[in-house]
Amino acid sequence: LSFLQNCKLLKPKTDSLSSSPYSSLLPGSYKLTIDDTFPEELLEQTKDLELQGVTAAEAGNLSTAFERFSQAINLLPGRASAYNNRAQARRLQGDVAGALEDLDCAILLSGGRGQVACQSYVQRGLVARLQGRDDDARSDFEKAAQLGSPFARRQLVLLNPYAALCNRMLADMMKQLQGVSEP
Repeated sequence: LSFLQNCKLLKPKTDSLSSSPYSSLLPGSYKLTIDDTFPEELLEQTKDLELQGVTAAEAGNLSTAFERFSQAINLLPGRASAYNNRAQARRLQGDVAGALEDLDCAILLSGGRGQVACQSYVQRGLVARLQGRDDDARSDFEKAAQLGSPFARRQLVLLNPYAALCNRMLADMMKQLQGVSEP
C-alpha cells in the first residue's frame, strides 16, 4: 500500500502516451488511448509541462526539468509518462533510487503496456545493468523487447554469454582471415 501511495495511485490506469520526443523511436510498441479518460484541459497542461521538462533536460537544466515533471505529476498523478520522464531527470542528477521509484510507478500506472512502459523497462534495465544486476536487466529488456524496443533486443544479445562468445569467435576469425589475405 505504501508503494501505491508513493505513486499517488488513485485508481488503476492501463496506459498513457508519452509526450517525450523520443517516444517515436519505439517502433512496434502500441498506443492505448487512456489519455482520453483525463480531463482535456488538465491533460494539455500536463503535456505542456512535460514538453517544458524535456526541453529543459535537453538544455542541461535538470532542476527545471525535475520541477516541470513533478508539476505534471501533481496535475495528473495517474498518468505514467511524467513519472518516466522524471526518472530520467533523477537518474541524470544522480538520484538512482528516486529514478527507480519513478520507473516502478510508470510501469505500474501503464499496466506494463505501451510506449511509456517500454521506455520505463529500458531505463530500469539500463540501471540494473550498470549496477551489475544482469538478471534484473535481462528481465526488463525482455519486457521492453516484447513491447517493440529494438534497443532492448540488442541489449539482450549483449547479455547472452553464448552470443558474446560467438561474436568474439567470429571477430577473431575475421581478423585471422584478414591477416591471411594480406600480402
